[in-house]
Amino acid sequence: MYHHSGSVVARQTAGSAAGVLDPAAPGTEAVLFQRCTWCGTAMYHRLLCPVCQGSDLRTERSEGVGTVRHSTVVHRNTPAARNVSLVEMAEGFVVRGRVMGPPIGIHSGDRVRLSTAQDPVRGEPVFQLIDEPYRAWT
Repeated sequence: MYHHSGSVVARQTAGSAAGVLDPAAPGTEAVLFQRCTWCGTAMYHRLLCPVCQGSDLRTERSEGVGTVRHSTVVHRNTPAARNVSLVEMAEGFVVRGRVMGPPIGIHSGDRVRLSTAQDPVRGEPVFQLIDEPYRAWT
């Protein structure tokens, strides 16, 4: 059983392969994802496997390293511009989050690492660039 509550902190339930999200567990800085026990597909916040439609999902902890696949600058509902990025994690799933830095300095292919598992305002993961880009100087 999987319950989405907006938190990325989970605890394993006894007798079940899937984790139940626990918003009350403090101090855990990790992105948790699910892996299908039938086909091995990694996914983020799903009820069923998108490949085999299996419901037997187990919760795993991500290493927190990934690659920006898409980034866009958003000016709506914020006092300043911010970026919204899709990050493909090393384990094979994609998560939506924010990358710290100037919004126009974040590009597809940039490598990132998890900084904070949950933004206090939006509840999304926050990443930082691993390799600072030097595109402006080339």
